[in-house]
Amino acid sequence: MVVGSGIIDLWIPESRSLKEKRGKLSRILKRTQNTFNISIAEIGDADHWKRAKIGFSVVGNDKSYVNGKIDHILRFIDSLRFAEVIHTKVEITSFSEATDSYDYLTGKYDEF
Repeated sequence: MVVGSGIIDLWIPESRSLKEKRGKLSRILKRTQNTFNISIAEIGDADHWKRAKIGFSVVGNDKSYVNGKIDHILRFIDSLRFAEVIHTKVEITSFSEATDSYDYLTGKYDEF
């Protein structure tokens, strides 16, 4: 299993209030979630009306697939033109198949 996660810092230059920022940010989050079927949410800068920080997560079975999907997500958010992407941080983690050898259904809880 491969998990890709990222943080995107956004600048929303046309926002003049928190209400306007949340409206634009809501459109970004919903469109991205519907297009790519990923988990995505605002994770910071909630009180700043021109800045936003969002986090997202992608799961797959191949590192190149997850990496490609993350690239598409970043380009998609930038192409929406609701906000400017200031900074991104991406991390891809692989979990080996070695954890499959442990049987979680048996063990110390069998006694109950």
